[in-house]
This record gives sequence, C-alpha cells and structure tokens, in this order.
Amino acid sequence: MSIRRAAKVIGCGGSDRPGLPNLSPLDPPPGSAPAGRPAAGEDFRPAPRSFPPGPEALRSVSVGRVLRRCGSPAQGVWVKISDILRVPQAPPQTGPDSSTGTAGTPQIPPVPVDRGAPDTVAIVSAPVAPRRPVTTTHHGRTRTDDYEWLRAKEDPEVIGHLEAENAHTQERTAHLADLRQQLFEEIKARTLETDLSVPTRVRGYWYYGRSFEGRQYGASCRVPVADPDAPDSWVPPRPAEAARPDEPALPGEQVMLDLDALAEGHEFFSLGGSSVSPDDRLLAYSTDVVGDERYTVRVKDLDTGELAPDELTGVLGGVTWGATSDHFYYTTIDESWRADKIWRHRLGTDQSTDELVFHEPDQRFWVGVGRTRSRRYVVIAASAKNTSEYHVLDATDPDAEPWCFATREEGVEYALEHAVVGGEDTFLVLHNAAGPEFELATAPPRPTPRSEWQPLLAHDPAVRLEDVDAYASHLVVQQRSGGLPRVRILNLGGEGEAAIVDDWLVEFPGELATSGAGSNPSFEQPTVRVGMTSLVQPASVYDLDLRTRERTLLKQAPVLGGYEPADYEEHRIWATAPDGVEVPISLVVRKDARAGGPVPLLLYGYGAYETSIDPYFSVARLSLLDRGAAFAVAHVRGGGELGRHWYDDGKLAHKQHTFDDFIACARHLVDTGWTTADRLVAEGASAGGLLMGAVANQAPDAFGGIVATVPFVDALTSMLDASLPLTVTEYDEWGNPEADPAAYDLIASYAPYENVADLPYPPILAETSLNDVRVLYVEPAKWVARLRATAPGTDVLLRTEMAAGHGGVSGRYKAWHDRAFTLAWILDRMGLAAMGTTPARQEHH
Repeated sequence: MSIRRAAKVIGCGGSDRPGLPNLSPLDPPPGSAPAGRPAAGEDFRPAPRSFPPGPEALRSVSVGRVLRRCGSPAQGVWVKISDILRVPQAPPQTGPDSSTGTAGTPQIPPVPVDRGAPDTVAIVSAPVAPRRPVTTTHHGRTRTDDYEWLRAKEDPEVIGHLEAENAHTQERTAHLADLRQQLFEEIKARTLETDLSVPTRVRGYWYYGRSFEGRQYGASCRVPVADPDAPDSWVPPRPAEAARPDEPALPGEQVMLDLDALAEGHEFFSLGGSSVSPDDRLLAYSTDVVGDERYTVRVKDLDTGELAPDELTGVLGGVTWGATSDHFYYTTIDESWRADKIWRHRLGTDQSTDELVFHEPDQRFWVGVGRTRSRRYVVIAASAKNTSEYHVLDATDPDAEPWCFATREEGVEYALEHAVVGGEDTFLVLHNAAGPEFELATAPPRPTPRSEWQPLLAHDPAVRLEDVDAYASHLVVQQRSGGLPRVRILNLGGEGEAAIVDDWLVEFPGELATSGAGSNPSFEQPTVRVGMTSLVQPASVYDLDLRTRERTLLKQAPVLGGYEPADYEEHRIWATAPDGVEVPISLVVRKDARAGGPVPLLLYGYGAYETSIDPYFSVARLSLLDRGAAFAVAHVRGGGELGRHWYDDGKLAHKQHTFDDFIACARHLVDTGWTTADRLVAEGASAGGLLMGAVANQAPDAFGGIVATVPFVDALTSMLDASLPLTVTEYDEWGNPEADPAAYDLIASYAPYENVADLPYPPILAETSLNDVRVLYVEPAKWVARLRATAPGTDVLLRTEMAAGHGGVSGRYKAWHDRAFTLAWILDRMGLAAMGTTPARQEHH
C-alpha cells in the first residue's frame, strides 16, 4: 500500500494507489463505479463532498480512488491518472489487491459567430418552485431560505418538481437530440469496445480487465503465470489479436467477476472494490446498486465459482485481507456517512459477531485500513484534512491489536510505508512536519515520536513529495514540480551500503506530459510500471527496467478513426490574477482551427482539496476539438498543481483567490485572442461546481455558458449542518460557520446560493443525482429555483439523474450518452451545434 494512499485520504478501500497509479489505458470498466469511488480493499483517504471528474472526462467511467464532498479526496486528493485519463472502453482491473483512420489532413470550416438555437428557439415556461420561507439566525445574522423544503427527498411533491425540471430540460434541448446521438456515435466509433488492460502480476497470476462490445460493464480476469521462476516471468503476456467477446483473451483465462451479469436487473451498479485472498483462492468484492456508496461485500470461491454465505452490508469501499485467507478487515460509516470504525471479519461467521478493531470518535477524522505492499503490516489511518495518525497491526496475527506509531499533532500530516533499507525493517514516513511540501523520513517499526524520524529526502520548497511506494530493491516516489507530476526512482542499498545508491527521474518528452506510477502491487517485482499522457497523447503504459532504465511500451490507449496527435497543439499559458500571482492554464486545440481568429473554448476549473487537474487525453473531447473549439484547464489556487502552498492559498480565508484566478484566466484567454467571452463556456463539478456558481455571480459577463455538475452551491447551509455527510470533516477546508462568525461571513460572501442577484447571467446547465450523498441534489435544485425567481431572464436548466449517485450514471454506454448530452449543450452555446466534425471524420462516420 502506497504511503499516499493511506495518508491524506481515508475512508475507501482499494490497493491501487489513488494518486497517479494505474496508468493502464484500460482502466476499470466504464460504469463499474462512478468516478470518485473507492476502488478496492486497501486504499483510503478522508472523503470530501465530491470528486473532480475531469472536465469532459466521462463521469462513471472508471473506479476512482477518492472520496470528497467536492472534489477528490481530502488532503491532497490525488486523482488517479487513469481516472482522469479515462478512456471510454476501460475494462476493470480487479486484481488481488485492486480496488478495483482519416484520409488526409482535415480542414475545419470557419467558426460561425452566432450562438445558434438558444437565441432562436422560444424559451418554454420553466417549472416554478413555490416559495416557503424558512428563517434562521446565526451570530446575529438572519437569513431567509425560500426553497429549503426541496430537501424532503421522500416527498412526492419534491420528486414531482425534479421530474418537471427534467421534462423542461428535455423540451428545451429537444433541438439537440440528433446532435446528442451523433456525439454518442462519435465516442463509440473512436473506442475499441472489445479490449483488455495490460496484465498485472501478483504472485502466480496475471490480472487484467476486459471490456466487450455491446456490454455496459466489463469483466475481471486472470491467467496463471506460465513459469514464475523464468527470467522473463515479469513480462506481461500479449493477448490474442482481435479476441472476440466469446473467446478468452489469453490462454487459460478465468473470469473472476462478470460485472454485466452482476449488474443485471439494476438501474445502477457500482463495483466498490475487489481483493483476492493471500492463497489466491477467494475473491472478496463489494457492490452498490443504489448510488449511495454503501456497499455490500460478498466472497467468491474462485475454484468452484460459488459464493460463501458471508454477506456484509453498510461497508465503505472494499476489504483488506490479513496475511492468511481466513479473515479480512473492512470499514463502516456512521449516521453522517463518516468512516469511523474498522472491523475484523472471520470467514464463515455472521457480520454481527465481527470484532471492532478501531473506532475514531473525533468527527473531523475519517478512518481507513490497508496492508503494506510487503504484506508485513496492516495499517489503520485516522485522518482529518490537516492532521493524521497511524495505527499498526501485525498482518500475520489474526488476533493482533493495533498500536499507535506516532500520536496526532494538530497540523501534522504523515503516512507510513514499510520497507527494508540496508537490510533492516524500516517505516518510511512521508510528513509535513519539516515543511509544507513534505519530507520523506525513516523510522523503526515501533512507536516512534517525531523527534526520532530521520530524513531520507529532505524538504525541498520547489518539490512537492506526494507519494512513496516501497519495493524490495527500490522506492518509487511520486513528486510534483513546475506544475506537473513526475516519477522518481530511488535504488536501495543492501546491508552495509548507503540507504540510497541511485536517484533518478523518469523523463517523458513534451511540455505538458503527465506521468505517474502505474499498477505495481508486488513487493518483489524487478520492474516499475509507469504511464504518461498529455492533452494530445493518449494514455500509454510502460514497464521500466531498473537496471538499464529502458522503457518498454506495453500499450497506448487505442483511438479509432485515424487520430493523429500531430494535428493538435497544446500550450501552457499564464494569466495574472488581481494580486499579481501567475496562474497556469493548459490548452489544446487543432492546429488548423485558429485560421479564422478566436475560437470557441471550454474552460474547466476545480480548485479545492489540493486536487491537481493535470493534462490528460480524452476521447470524448475530440468531438469538441474536431468542430473547431479549444479546451483548457485553469489550474487555480485551491488545487495542488504548484504544490501545497498553491492549495493553502486557495482555501479558508483565501478562498476568493480560487474565483479570482478563474476569472483572470477567462479574461486572459479573451484578451490574448484565443476566444471571445460569448463563446467561452465554463465547466466544473462538485467543488468545481461551487467555483462555477461563484464566478457566475462575480463575473457573469465573462462567460457564454456555464455547466455545473453535482455542484456544491449551497455551501453555507451544508456547512451549518453538522448532521450532513462530510460537514464536520470539512471544517478545515471551508471553516466552521456554526462556531465562528468570521467563517460564517466568509462562506456567505462567496456561496453561490447566497449571492444570487438580478444579474445578466449566461445560460446555465446544472446537473445532479438524486442519490448523491456528498453533494445533495437539493443544492442545485434550490440554486436553480432561486436563479429563476431572482433573475427571471436567466436561461437555466436542471437535469437530475433519478437513479444515480455522486459519480452520475453507471454503465459505459449510459455514461457516453450522459456526456453527449452535456457536450451538445456546450456546442450549442458555442454556436457549433449545426457543425459536423472535420471532413475526414464525417467521412469515417
């Protein structure tokens, strides 16, 4: 288990790292679990209100590694490269410890200046929510809320109102039906629907995921390693060419989980995590068929295919096996959806008899459980947004009691990984006690105060250390500098040698290359799997030879239809915020799109929880670019792109910087000729939805349209209610308005719902899910109602998924239709709804 996985963010299960881990172009199956979900049984972090799905990345396309109210998991929310690089076909990568041609150069026609349909189609009457005032007073401040009654989810009137909003949205966008279908077909046509991920070895098996043409969900598979002791036994097997869905992709293939079969009969389905027992015989997996992220765990005998009688409910994420196959550990949540307890389950017993191993009473803290990659220890992390504490158990002892490694200190974050350094058992401690960008230290595997931690990689203010994975002969460090993530390799010395005998960076060409460690679950593996992507390069997976430093390309995510990276260009642009700070922007556009001057542009933003939205490739985005639009990400403060200080300067009392930065980026792109304000559409999700609502209030003239997905727009109401999921755990992100008048005034100054006024808002599309537990559907529902009542000329639409959670719909084809709906609305705002793709692309279709 990687250090990062266990530290900053707790509360999920999964052994694939949450950061930049599984760089396989083929990730967990589209729809196996909405983005932002925990993916297995040995990964965790504190959950925030939501996830940063990546601008136009398909929601629900892959199993995520982070939980959050408004973004990726707490602390630093490291978004999996594969989660952001998600490609529509991605099959599941459930493994032992996993969470889970064009002809010629097309020319783009000039971009029309008019907006298209919205200006010519009459606006039909929108639903009107009755006003039922509720008055509350805090710190002498009185506020009236006319729409709080919409919170009554079980009230037929509320459901009726949401359904009326959906009907209105469908009617208002009926002119886009053909375009939506075309966009869906474009995504589908660029996707290799029957495919598989690069196999990953754990013990005597290769594990991989498959996707199949015509199926919403994929399958988790494995094959035996032919000769575990052969010199090439760590070289992944190559699949048969064009294997059909009814054929094995590799000789000896065993289908462990057929997700399509598991999902049958359910409108929603999410695989929360899966983990193979140490003897390779049992598979523990968890599923959610509602969308509320309360999972049910079952255990499957992989020899017989039968399910054990064990059935555990109310579980968060997956499970973590001990060193033997007769017991595992799991996490449960309390009434406010906070992960607070760790349990030990013995196979063959009822859940009611499970042993409580750890309970965290402090409501600011989330807990999670995982096992070190060495398989020596089970670790329990208790983590708040800015403070953490680890408890350790001997994985070989099924009756072990946890002991505390270092007691919590307010403001000190640390995480543990077990390693063997210089022949001695050692804990690696990644911590911020020596500086905000973190230091890597060593300590003995016993209770050890901070005064005894010995620096291994000293704090460097220019390099943010984000994660460390330990192996028998090396360490893999995920670090960040210059606004981009990088992989660093430390070769370990043997007994009597220096701890580190070699230290080097894995370099990839390209100004905006995003790289990260891939799926590397085995402590003894002699190679390192890494991945890279950019705005123009599809996700690629490599194996790295540690002796020669040579890279072997194992797979690049296939993009059908003749995609040529050379037809596109990517740029790093810098905008100046009002306080003089330079804010980076990553931008991609077709090379032939700007011949006629400014182009329509989609600008994505997030800016919370130290989440970094790094440059990544998207298949769905091509439908935007090939119609002549540009796409950009504003790396605003509150995110982690430039390090911990970038995050600190965009939260709590500095939250206004997030909004100022985004507005500055939008205006800079107009001032420098990239686009025009009337054709610039902004998009954000979760905490990025709060950003969208805030900039709509503060600079409505800067945008031609705004998309806010599962948006945290009623932040003051939510942060005043400690009974709501995630509120108390997020005081360190937003402040505590219940106890602190200054925090109340601060949140009230920017919360989108509080600041709706009679302004000339641009058209707004708000998207939410009825069963979302992180950002409740009521927030965007109230926001839309107040916008309509206060600024009656606003063209605002609300779309609610009635059978989904925070990650949106499940199933890859549903996800593609879902994204096609949003893209069609965006293209309409840009004036591109009537335009096809490039001539060559049109010929392909």
